[in-house]
Amino acid sequence: MRSSRETFPWQTRKAGCHKDCTAGVCTGKTAKQMAESFKASDLIITPATTFKEKPDPSGLVFGAVFTDNMLTIEWSLASGWEKPYIKPLENLSLHPASSALHYALELFEGMKAYRGVDGKIRLFRPSLNMDRMVRSARRAALPCFDQNELLQCIRKLVEVEKEWVPYSTSASLYIRPTLIGTEPSLGVKKPTKALLYVILSPVGPYFASGSFNPISLWADPKYVRAWKGGTGDCKMGGNYGASICAQQEAMELGCQQVLWLYGEDHQITEVGTMNLFLYWINENGENELATPPLDGIILPGVTRQSILDLARNWKEFKVSERYITMSDLTAALEKNRVKEIFGAGTACIVCPVSKILYKGKHLHIPTMENGPQLTTRLLNKLSDIQYGREDSDWTVLVS
Repeated sequence: MRSSRETFPWQTRKAGCHKDCTAGVCTGKTAKQMAESFKASDLIITPATTFKEKPDPSGLVFGAVFTDNMLTIEWSLASGWEKPYIKPLENLSLHPASSALHYALELFEGMKAYRGVDGKIRLFRPSLNMDRMVRSARRAALPCFDQNELLQCIRKLVEVEKEWVPYSTSASLYIRPTLIGTEPSLGVKKPTKALLYVILSPVGPYFASGSFNPISLWADPKYVRAWKGGTGDCKMGGNYGASICAQQEAMELGCQQVLWLYGEDHQITEVGTMNLFLYWINENGENELATPPLDGIILPGVTRQSILDLARNWKEFKVSERYITMSDLTAALEKNRVKEIFGAGTACIVCPVSKILYKGKHLHIPTMENGPQLTTRLLNKLSDIQYGREDSDWTVLVS
């Protein structure tokens, strides 16, 4: 397996850069910003002295309960990054003209800490989250930072809150790093003030139906999640806020998630807030696991990359990053060439798909009738790594 520090296809610049580098070396103002990043060694810890009761892992609702402490780091153009703080969880105090509130100068990450069967706490490929967060920051014109320094701060926060990591192999501690523009100005411009903070939330299954029940999708081209030249490949709040209306309409039509389409040929892109995978017999009669390519509108998911890495390492079937249209899918369904379709993401790991509503017709997807062998295998493999049942250099120990 690859080390979590290995470069992946979406990492086209030196980690932490705001612009292209020459021969992999940061120069000028970008290098100065990197040198002035906050340092984990400067972390100041003033933890909470009163503690909330820990919830029962079996009754957790995703993202509804938060731990006692948080990490905050302030930045300004005048002073650079301040020292990082771990302090009691509290409400933010923002000027009503803060740029995050008016112009969506905001981004976030989603990662988890797992309590292994050996009692140790692990993060899963966290460096990929840090790399993606810097990439999103560059796109949002928010300040740069050293990914490793933030990772060390996050590790310390999880260590402080280690009793909040559920004693369960069906639950975990969700980690939400967030970076927002806080400049009190209504000018549409690069902000001169920002806040980076991290909050933690113990979570169970993402979907109310359970961790491995199949979902139904609504596919309609009138709503588009992302477009070429946009921010679909970055983890920005605006991408998600703009999807809620479509999600609501999907639910009114009896579906649980949106299957996002793009272009006149109705290319399949993502499913809800997940990357999508199709396991089928392709046009050439080959067993193939396919997922849309990272062309600027697809979020480069950590789980997505992990599934591709695992499947390519197995060398049991063709693995492709390729365009798939709804006509490709419907033709394959008519000829019984589709085996499984599933979504993949940090929140759910993998989620099987059983039905797609498209052009007023319900397309039955035979995922569950086929085991689902591959979806289950991937879930078990990733879970074994995350919960310490299998040793892997994909995990980073917290304690």
